[in-house]
Amino acid sequence: MAENLNVLDICLTGSREDFLLWAAPASVMRPRNCSVPCKVSWDELEALCRTERLQCKQLGVNRANVNDYEVEYLCDYKRTKVKEEEFYLVKWKGFSESENTWEPKRNLKCPKLMKQFHLDLDQQLRKLKRRQIPKKLDKDITSFLVQKAKLRKSLQHWEAHLNQTRNHPGRIFVINEVDLEGPPKNFTYINNYKVGPGIVLDEMAVGCECKNCLEEPVNGCCPGASLHRMAYNDRGQVRVQPGQPIYECNSRCSCGPDCPNRVVQRGVQFDLCIFKTENGRGWGVRTLQHIKKNTFVMEYVGEIITTDEAEKRGQVYDHEGSTYLFDLDYVEDVYTVDAAHLGNISHFVNHSCNPNLQVFNVFIDNIDERLPRIALFSTRAIRAGEELTFDYKMQKMFHHQSRWLLQYGLLVKRFY
Repeated sequence: MAENLNVLDICLTGSREDFLLWAAPASVMRPRNCSVPCKVSWDELEALCRTERLQCKQLGVNRANVNDYEVEYLCDYKRTKVKEEEFYLVKWKGFSESENTWEPKRNLKCPKLMKQFHLDLDQQLRKLKRRQIPKKLDKDITSFLVQKAKLRKSLQHWEAHLNQTRNHPGRIFVINEVDLEGPPKNFTYINNYKVGPGIVLDEMAVGCECKNCLEEPVNGCCPGASLHRMAYNDRGQVRVQPGQPIYECNSRCSCGPDCPNRVVQRGVQFDLCIFKTENGRGWGVRTLQHIKKNTFVMEYVGEIITTDEAEKRGQVYDHEGSTYLFDLDYVEDVYTVDAAHLGNISHFVNHSCNPNLQVFNVFIDNIDERLPRIALFSTRAIRAGEELTFDYKMQKMFHHQSRWLLQYGLLVKRFY
């Protein structure tokens, strides 16, 4: 009979014996204030519960499903010669590959994984110019299928991490149906600027006293304080021309979070997908929802560094064949945003000479005009499924000549 287990009471040091020592029924006394780092994953912990027939509410293991095991992915396929019965080699969730087992199709309840397995198999067979599925797969084919399955799992884990890290409503999806490249290395997702050494952000000294910033602005609201007009209409769409600054209401203002002059600070509102491009441009970003013209889409976020530091890093990036340096030259070319290793989803947006995103300089809680926030707004209506792009600016070739690559008549960034 399965015992009841409270995972919050478990003190794990990583070994199976230690787990079983602490995975005693809740009635057994345990030392209080015992805490050590957990050295196994939740999947491994769940698998161990099932192996030892232990019920755990937090892990979703109960009397009804304690004998059920989850398929992580399918590794191989074969058909018997006599009865033409189909079998799949199964990688079980929480178990090592050495414990993979062949299972008949009738015993498996994973239609989505099975469908994906055959899509990958058909794709590989077409590349090899084979029309029918053989009764037994070649090692090269099974090796590809396993790599593809592992890639998909790693991208799913990265996708989950991105969505746990983001602070905006718009969800992030990740897909690669082109090759076997996984998540980028040495990249950390951040939501706001990270200020480099020796740089100080000057907080906004005052805020507006408006009750209705759009219809009844007091002294022009926050834009008026800087002798500029309100940047948005009543639908939150930008109405000032590119090159003109946007002054949003800040943390010192009397208005609330629903103020129509708070747009960029609300973050990404659309579901976006990081995907691998098919034409050699590396990763790209597409929208999964329709975006209206003049709508805020995302910020360009990274580490703020001095232009001197940017020149030094630019030489290193040139050697590596990649760069994500964006000069903050609204009033003075003093600072640069480096999104190479610290950034948000804009890190993956590609260049186009005919872009659907436009750069605007935005000021919210910072009054230093040398340090604007870089916001990307749609230049036209963008269909769901369309790739997002912005112009990296040809003139940067003259200022930082080695940072950019002219290829196929387009200015594009190099990819790692």
